[in-house]
Amino acid sequence: MPLAAVHYLRVSRRRVPPHEDLVEHLVRSTPLGRGEAARVVMDVLAYFDESTEEFVRRRHRELRGQGLTNPAIYERILEELPHRAVAPPALSPRQVRRIIYG
Repeated sequence: MPLAAVHYLRVSRRRVPPHEDLVEHLVRSTPLGRGEAARVVMDVLAYFDESTEEFVRRRHRELRGQGLTNPAIYERILEELPHRAVAPPALSPRQVRRIIYG
C-alpha cells in the first residue's frame, strides 16, 4: 500500500471529526463542494501525519528517482526538514543516512 494511502487511513480512522470549520471555510472560499473540501482536509492531515523517518525515506526515494546522488539528497533533505509543519530536531547527514539505510 502506498505510504500516502497508509497516512490517509490513519487520519481517517481518528474518532475526531474532520475540522468542520476548515471544511466550511474551503466551501465558502473555493469552488469545492463539501465532500471535496473534507477530502482535501483529510489529505492535508495525512500529509502532516508523516513521521520524520517516513518523510526522510520518502524524499530519498523521490530524489533518487530524479537522479540525484546521496550527498545531494542528504543536503536537500536537511534543507527541507526545518520547513515541515512540526520541525524535527536538527539531523546530521549521518543521521539521515542511518534513517534511510538502517
